[in-house]
Amino acid sequence: MWTASFRKFVHSFDLRSTGKWFLLFSLVGTVAGVGAVVFQVILQVVARYTQTALAGFTPEEAAGEHSLFHHASAQFSLPLIVVVMGFGGLISGWLVYTFAPEAEGHGTDAAIEAFHNKRGLIRTRVPFIKTLASAITIGTGGSAGREGPIAQIGAGFGSFLGTHLHLSDRDRRIMLAAGMAGGIGAVFRAPLAGALFAGEILYKEGDIESDVIVPAAISSIVSFSVYSLFLPADAAFLPLFGDGLHYKLNSLFELLPLALMAVVLTLAAILYIKVFYGVHALAQKITSIPRPLKPAIGAVLAGLIGVGLHLAFGENHDGALLAVLSTGYGSLQAALEDPAKLGIGVLLLIAGGKILTTSLTISTGGSGGVFGPSMVIGGCLGAAVGLVLRDVFGVETQPGAYAIIGMAGFFAGAAHAPISTIIMVSEMTGDYKLLLPTMWVCTLCFLLCRRWTLYVKQVPSRLDSPAHKGDFIVDVLEGIQVADVYSPDETVIRVRESASLDELVHLLAETSQQYFPVVDEDGAMVGIFSADDVRAYLFDEIIWRLAVARDVMKSNVVSVTPEDDLNTALQRLTSLSIDELPVVDPADSGRLLGMLSRRETIAFYNRRVIQHREEAGSK
Repeated sequence: MWTASFRKFVHSFDLRSTGKWFLLFSLVGTVAGVGAVVFQVILQVVARYTQTALAGFTPEEAAGEHSLFHHASAQFSLPLIVVVMGFGGLISGWLVYTFAPEAEGHGTDAAIEAFHNKRGLIRTRVPFIKTLASAITIGTGGSAGREGPIAQIGAGFGSFLGTHLHLSDRDRRIMLAAGMAGGIGAVFRAPLAGALFAGEILYKEGDIESDVIVPAAISSIVSFSVYSLFLPADAAFLPLFGDGLHYKLNSLFELLPLALMAVVLTLAAILYIKVFYGVHALAQKITSIPRPLKPAIGAVLAGLIGVGLHLAFGENHDGALLAVLSTGYGSLQAALEDPAKLGIGVLLLIAGGKILTTSLTISTGGSGGVFGPSMVIGGCLGAAVGLVLRDVFGVETQPGAYAIIGMAGFFAGAAHAPISTIIMVSEMTGDYKLLLPTMWVCTLCFLLCRRWTLYVKQVPSRLDSPAHKGDFIVDVLEGIQVADVYSPDETVIRVRESASLDELVHLLAETSQQYFPVVDEDGAMVGIFSADDVRAYLFDEIIWRLAVARDVMKSNVVSVTPEDDLNTALQRLTSLSIDELPVVDPADSGRLLGMLSRRETIAFYNRRVIQHREEAGSK
C-alpha cells in the first residue's frame, strides 16, 4: 500500500515538466557562470596589458577578488592613463556601433527592455559584443560596473535557448530573467540577491515579477557554484568585500541620524540620475561627432577628471582619488574597513567624481554597468556622513557601518530595488547584523526617490508591462459577474419559431436589434438567429415561401447566466465571433433574462481598469 502512495506522491510532482525546467534553468545558470568567468579573465587580461603595462596603473580591488596577475612594476604615468582610456573608449565604441548598437550603455536596462517590449528577444551577438566592449571599457580604466555585461550574457543565452526551443514568449522572458539572475548572483557572489534582483529590477513601483523568482533562484545558485569553482579554495565562499566586517546597531536611536543619511543619499541619487541622463542627452544632441568617437571622448574626459583630482587633492592619499576610474572597489573596501584613513574630503571627492566619470564613460556610449559605481558612490557618501556626524556633531556612530548602509540605500533609491539591494549588500559584505538599519534607510530612499530612476526602461508595475498585456484582462474580468453588466430591464424582441421569413425581413427593417431569440409556444427560448442569418435566405424564392424562424435559427444556443464572470462571457463571444450572448436563468436555460453585448463588456472592463489605476495612483 505504501508503494502506491509513494508512486502517487512522485507523480504529483509532474517530474517530466519539473525535470525539464530544472534542466533548462540549470543550463542557463551554467552558461551565466561560465560567462562571468570568461568576462573576468578578459577584463583582467585587458587591464594587465593596457593600464598596468603601459601606464603603471593597477586599480585596487575588493578583498575577495581573485587576481590572475601579480602587480607589475611599470613606471606610473598620469598622461598615459588618459591616453589608454581614450584608446579603450575608441575600440569599445567601434565594436558596439559596428556590430550591436543596442549593446551601448548599461546592459541591465537593455535586458529590462527586452523583457517588457521585445518578447524576451535579444540578438545572439549582443552578449558577445557586450562582453568584449565592457571588458575593454573597464579594463582600460573606464568607470563602470561589471553587472551590466554579466547580466546581459546570462539574459542573452536565456533568450537564445528559449527561441531555439520554440518556447512561448512568457517562457522566453522567464529564461531571460533567470539568465540575468545567474550573472548577478555569480559576479557579486550573492545568489539569493541575484534571484530577487531579477524579479524586482523590472519595475519601479516596488512590484515583483513573481514568476521568475524560482527559476532565477535555480539559475543563480548554479551560476554562483560554477563561478566559485574558478576561484581559489580559500576564496570560493568569501564575500566580495571579505569577511572582516562586523558591525551592529548599538542603539535604536541611531535610526534618527540614519534617517538624515537617507535624505542625503536620496539627493545624491537624484543628482546621479540627472547628471547621467543629462550627459546622455547632450551626447545625443551632438551629431557632428561620429557615434563611435563619442565613447572615446567620454573616456578621455573621465580620465582627465580622475587625474585632475589626483593631482589636486590626492598626492598624500596613495592614489585613492584614482578610484573614480575603473570599478573603484579598492577605495570602497577602505571606506568599509577604516573610512577615517581616507577622510571626509576624499570620500566626498570620490563620490562626486564617480558620478561624473561614470556618466562620461557610459552615457557617451561606453559599455558597462551602473550598479558597481552606485555601490562606490553610496558607500563613500555613507562613510562621509558617518564621519561628519561623529567628528563634527559628536554623534556616536560607526562610519564603516554607515558605508555599508549607504551602499544599499543609494542604489535602493536610484534603482527602485530595495529588497534585493538589502540582501545583496549583506551578501557582498558578509555582515547581516545591519539588516534593521539597512531596511530602514533603503525603505526611506525608495520612497523619497520614487519620481526618479536609474533604469529608464522600468515600467511602474505588472499592470503597465506589455509583457502582461492580456494577463490582467482575465484578473479584472473574473472579478465581475454578468449580472453587473447586462440590463435585465432592456426590451429584447423575441420571435416565434413559426414566424415566416417575410415577417423576419420586415422585423429587421423596423429595429436596430441584431440578434433575435426564438421562442416556442410556451415562451421558452429554443434558438437564436442574427440579421446575417436571415440575409442568406433572401435570394432564393422557393425558400422564401417555405422558410420560417425555426429554419433560420441556430438551435445550439451558447448562453451565459448572471452568475458567470465576464471572462467566461468574453471567451464565448470571442470563440464564436459574435457580438451578443443571451443571458438565461441558471435554473432554466429556456428562460431568457436579457442580452449581453461585447461592447458592454469591453466598456465595463475599461472603466474598471481606469478605476484600478486611479486607486493605485492615490496610494
